[in-house]
Order: sequence, then C-alpha cells, then structure tokens
Amino acid sequence: MIPPSLHQLALVLLAAPLASADVTTVINAKSNWGTWEGWGTSLAWWAKQFGNRDDLADTFFTLKSTKVNSQTLPGLGFNIVRYNAGASSSKAIGTERMVVSPNIKESRQIDGYWVNWDSEDPASASWDWSVDGNQRSALQKAIARGADRTELFSNSPMWWMCKNHNPSGAEDGSENIQSWNLEKHAIYMATVAKAFKDKWGISFSTVDPFNEPTANWWKAGGTQEGCHIDVATQGTIVNHLASHLSSRGLSTVITASDESYYDQALKTLQTIGSGPLSKINRIHVHGYQYASGNRAGLRDAAAAAGKKVWNSEYGDGVGSGENMARYLLKDMRELRPTAWVYWQVLDGGGWGLIDADNDANRLGNAEQKYFVLAQFARHIRPGMRILDAGRDNVVAAYDAGASKLVIVAVNWDAAQYINFDLSGFSQRPASGANVTRWSTQIGSGDRYVQHDDTTISGTKFWSQFDKNTVQTFEVTGIKL
Repeated sequence: MIPPSLHQLALVLLAAPLASADVTTVINAKSNWGTWEGWGTSLAWWAKQFGNRDDLADTFFTLKSTKVNSQTLPGLGFNIVRYNAGASSSKAIGTERMVVSPNIKESRQIDGYWVNWDSEDPASASWDWSVDGNQRSALQKAIARGADRTELFSNSPMWWMCKNHNPSGAEDGSENIQSWNLEKHAIYMATVAKAFKDKWGISFSTVDPFNEPTANWWKAGGTQEGCHIDVATQGTIVNHLASHLSSRGLSTVITASDESYYDQALKTLQTIGSGPLSKINRIHVHGYQYASGNRAGLRDAAAAAGKKVWNSEYGDGVGSGENMARYLLKDMRELRPTAWVYWQVLDGGGWGLIDADNDANRLGNAEQKYFVLAQFARHIRPGMRILDAGRDNVVAAYDAGASKLVIVAVNWDAAQYINFDLSGFSQRPASGANVTRWSTQIGSGDRYVQHDDTTISGTKFWSQFDKNTVQTFEVTGIKL
C-alpha cells in the first residue's frame, strides 16, 4: 500500500502538465541544399474572379502590409506566378460544342484562346485574344510587383482536341487527347507563349503542357479541367513543344510533368525517355501525396538527370496550417525543391490562404495558414542558400550578401525550449547580440507577431516554443 504522503505526491505529479526536454539542433554551415528560387501561386481559378484587384496583388506579390477588407495582412512576397492556358470555350465549331461536366463550377472553366481548328494562324478568326482578361490582369499585376518567374501551364488541351470534347476528362479516366492533336496541343501552348510576348510584353520563363497527367481521376463528371495523358504521349508532346518554341524564337523552356504524387513523378521521369527528358529543363511535382511518397528517390533521380525540382503545386483543406507546415517541412528536408508554390490562395473549405467563394464573388478573412506560410515565404527569400538545419522540424537559409541566417522551426510537442547551435559558422555575432523572432500559433492565437527578446549566448541561442507553434529567427552578422 502506498503511504498517504507518497500517494498525494503521485497525484500532484500526474496532474502536472508534461514538459518535453529541451532539444538542440545544429545548423550545418558547410551544407548546401540548393539556391532558393522562390514562392508562388497559380492564378486559375481565383484570378478569374478576383484578378483585377490591386489589394490582392499587393498582398501576394509584395512584402508590404496591405488592407484586405477589414484585415491588414503582411505581404507574402511571392515571385512565382503560374498562368493557366484554358481549355474551355462557349463557341461552337459548326454543330459541335464543348461538353460540360455537370459537376464543374463556372469559375473552374478557363476560356482558351484557340476557339476552333480551322487555322493555326493566331491572327485568324480561329483565335480569340479577348478572353480571360482577369487572369491575364492578375499576371500583369504580379509581374509589375516583381514576380520574376512566370510559367504557362495547361490543365487540359482545348476541348475540341479531346476525344469526347469534354475538357474534364474521359468517361473512364483514360487518355482523352486525340492522337492527331498531339502536335496541335504543343502548337497551342507555343502560340500562346508567343502571343503573350508580342501582345503584352510577357515572356514566360517556362511552359508546362501537362497537369497531373497520369492521374486516373480526370473523368467526364469531374469538378475541374483535366486530362489523363500517358507517359509515352507526354514524350511526344514534349518533343513537339520544344520544336515549336524554338521555331518561334522563344527562350521559354519546358518543365514537366506536374504529376500529383512524388511516386508518379519518379516513374514518369524514369520512363519518359532520354529524348524528351533532354528537352525538359526542370522537374515539377505536386505535393498531394502528403505524408507518403518517395521524395528522396525523386530528388536523387532528378539530380542524376541534371534537373532541379520544384513543388509546383500544393494545397490542402486544413485552414489551421498544420498540414501545410508539416508537409512543407517534409518537402524541404526530403525532396529539397528550389521553389514551392501554393495552389489556390483564394478558396473555401480551408483550401485558400484567404477564405473565398470564387463563384459568389465573396472574399472573407485570412485563414491561420496564411500566417504560417508567412513565416517561411517572408524570410526565406530568392537567392538564399538552403542549409541542413539538423532536424525534421527546422529549415535554415543563408543570405551571403546580407550575412544573415534565417531559421524557421515548428514545435509539434509539449511546450519546450529549442536550442540552435551556430558553432559551425566561421563568424558569429557576439554574446548578447539580438536575434529577431516572429511567432505564429498553428490553429489559433498569434498570427504573425514580432519579438525582440532573444539573444546570442556563446555559440547558441534558444527560444521557448508552445505546442503547435512556428517561429522564424533572423541572425545577422554571421558568415559561413
């Protein structure tokens, strides 16, 4: 039997909150996981409705604080913008018309420029350059604010290139592009790229003719534009596209294949063939495999082929930012992309960084995930060198020009101190030097709060983390 005094002590200990032991992570100053190229978003579908708004362009493509409705938001400073060449049109070709999925929202039908097959001449009546004004306006506003990485991409070939004339997919999810239109799709993408340069002075950095092409969920009853395209067919289209970009005198290079999953992207890379692969400048993959998938295998295969990797699309329906932070960290550690792009910055159901209904023209408040992403995007900037930060929950980047180290860390566990060891750097700030930090609580609480209460002590500094907290630290006067 336990004596009463010990029994009381046991009850006190059981009632006390558990605290994790302090942890230390060593920032490896000798490591180099690549030069960061940036953060960004795709414009379809949100820009079809909201692309003419300067406040949103300022919010997403600058670092200044901007008032959106009743909220003042810290700008995310995106420098990557992806423009969608649409596949839809309300214009008939003789007696033939586009077949519309009964489940697609109007906001997800993006008007395409090549409205009929009569002529490849972009100056002919077969092309309509007046459509899609709002998405084009969003692209122009992003570029005017400093976006320097522009991509043209396709969710589906034009409806009339599809076997069933439905740009949402085939009935059974099989390949839906007609065999005689493979080169036509390449011509479409190259012609749009050339027209943007000639008409609006926009030179796309890259073009990706596919979107999640080996996925089997692109079906006639789908909720968006999409088209299954077999890997061999992808290779044929890439070859055509390279030829047509070159013949138009464009410096735009090809990226591919924007597969949904890391495993799909790895298989496509391994099987598309050496010819098409030689024409692909960079490997793009989407982050929808979340917790699973062979990120490291894709990273290594791309490196062996001499290609960089981008996570060119990520999204989830968790407005707290928990999933986004978890899988962004996993990407940074295992995939090691040189850029990371969020899918829909405006959307409902937790998918948007800002809650919105694109069809109802309703713009709400920022989700907590907006401020979680701000911790990364506002501080890890283009041109920085990504370092091995020592732990799965920590990312580090170094700015050689400013002699600045940026560390972003997330604590998923009980409240604890995290110590950051800088002993590997050749020059460090003296003890007592200030380290500015910013905090955001995942779910609710601090949104993006700056603090000046952290200092260097010897070769380390540390900070207390509540559970489910992301913090960013900037250390100045430090050299590799």
